[in-house]
Amino acid sequence: MVKDQMVHIIMPVKDSLETAEQAIRAITESGYTLCVYDDHSTAENAARLDALQSELGIEVVHISAHIDHPSPNYRWVLIDAQRKALQNGQDLVIVESDVTVRPGTIDKMMVASRKSKVGMVAAVTVDEQGQVNFPYEYAKGWTQDGECKKRLSFCCTLLTKAFLQAYDFAQLDPEKNWYDVFISHQARQMGFVNILQITNSVLHQPHSSRPWKRLKYTNPLLYYWRKLTQGRDKI
Repeated sequence: MVKDQMVHIIMPVKDSLETAEQAIRAITESGYTLCVYDDHSTAENAARLDALQSELGIEVVHISAHIDHPSPNYRWVLIDAQRKALQNGQDLVIVESDVTVRPGTIDKMMVASRKSKVGMVAAVTVDEQGQVNFPYEYAKGWTQDGECKKRLSFCCTLLTKAFLQAYDFAQLDPEKNWYDVFISHQARQMGFVNILQITNSVLHQPHSSRPWKRLKYTNPLLYYWRKLTQGRDKI
C-alpha cells in the first residue's frame, strides 16, 4: 500500500484563503492528497477552493451543501472524516488551515503511529523563527519526542485507525465547538498513548481563519466576555 493510501488527510477551511492555500499546497507538494472541508466560506473563497480542486486534485466538500448549521461544524467534519477513513482502513490526519507542513512531516507521524497502542501523534507547532508557539507552549523545554499526558491540538495530528475504531465521533457533544482537548483526553482514558513530536515541527499562524480568537492573548477580558455572553469557542 502506498503511503497516500494509508492516511486520510483533511483540512477544515473557513475563509482566510491566503493562509489556507499555503497550507493546502504544502500537503500536495509533500506527495499527498487531501479533503478540504469548506465551512461556510464566502462565495468567492468557495470558488477559489473549487479552482484549487481542479488544479491540485484535492477533494473539496462544501458543508453548506449538506447542512445549514452555522460555522464552526467541527463535529460534522470529524464524523464524516472518521467514516471515510474507516471505510478505507486508514489513519486520519487533521491539518488546520493555519498550519504549513514540511516535507516529511506526515511521514514522520506515520512512523511514530506504528508503535504499540498509539492513539494520536502530533507535530509540534512553531513560529517563523522556529520557536515553539501556541498551543504547545508547555513543551518549550522538551528535547525529544515522547508520550504526552497533556492535551494535543488538531493543528497537525494523526489519529490512528485503532483509536478511530474504538471511539465513535458521533458521541461528541453537539453543543461544543472544538473537540481536540476532549478527544486527546478520551484517547488516554481508553488506554491509548498520545505522542508529541518535538523534532517534527510545523509552521503555525494561529487563528488566521477566526481572528477574533486572538483576543485571548491581546485582550483576554474581552475574549472571555464574548465567550461567555455570545456562547463562542466551546471546548
